[in-house]
Amino acid sequence: MDSDLLTSLERRLGPVHARSRLGIEEESLPSVFGKGLNFFHPENWYSTHGLLRSLLKVTGLYWRGRSNTVNFRVTRNRFEIPRLPPVFDGFTLLHLSDLHTDMHQPATEALINRISAMDYDAVILTGDYRAWTFGDIYPSMEGMRALSDALKQPIYAVLGNHDTIRMVPELESMGIQTLLNESVALQRDRQTIHLAGVDDAHYYRVDNLEKAAEGIAGESISILLSHTPEIFRQAAHAGFDLFFCGHTHGGQICLPGGYPLTLDAKCPRRLGFGKWRHGDMQGYTTAGAGTSIVEVRINCLPEIALHTLVRCNV
Repeated sequence: MDSDLLTSLERRLGPVHARSRLGIEEESLPSVFGKGLNFFHPENWYSTHGLLRSLLKVTGLYWRGRSNTVNFRVTRNRFEIPRLPPVFDGFTLLHLSDLHTDMHQPATEALINRISAMDYDAVILTGDYRAWTFGDIYPSMEGMRALSDALKQPIYAVLGNHDTIRMVPELESMGIQTLLNESVALQRDRQTIHLAGVDDAHYYRVDNLEKAAEGIAGESISILLSHTPEIFRQAAHAGFDLFFCGHTHGGQICLPGGYPLTLDAKCPRRLGFGKWRHGDMQGYTTAGAGTSIVEVRINCLPEIALHTLVRCNV
């Protein structure tokens, strides 16, 4: 364990969170069964990746699915929010998730080309920057640096189940502020909304909503970033107004009509992709921009999401 990194993380996050995250990462290779919210973690079953790719080639679906990985759909959403400060009416967030930048370089390059001319006020990234769940981070960080160069500031991010906390210094050197059970105040003309982010809740289970919400007044508009939708109930009862996440890939390989074979998430299927609501909290689960396990998209295109906040009367 890098003592300088541990000291830095302990100072920022507290010793329990820092040691828990690093300790779980260093126990062994990520588990296929057990740990996390799900029992089965197919992303960690590396011996099946080549088999799945071969099966898709035999069925003739592989090359069509591969071509889909660069065919991004742009989704534009409006979220009506009572009490939204007037200066934030029309504030737009560019939401990207599950980039896996070292998985399939043509998709990363196509994404950079697609976003270069987009108009937005801030960027939110909801985790999974690496293709594998262990090992060298630098190929994925090279992809993230190319992406960050194409994005407008400010950029906020959380980590996912494919990510290591060792990425944080690299990401922040690119101007990507990583929220690890932390929050930041977004200010315009002395008016404020709050953006909070939790560390991975799916596999590492080091999310802490209480710590993430520290300093957010009860009447303030608050947005939560999470890699996974699986903590939606806790977030709604904690009083967050908006919840943005990814992780599911929308299924990535879906039946006709977009019905996912699996979401790899312990949550209702209605939360697997798109807009949803739980109680007073509105949410959005993006299908993600990249691919995992195998570089294909079938009946589920990669997504770039633009979320616009709209002031409305109660």
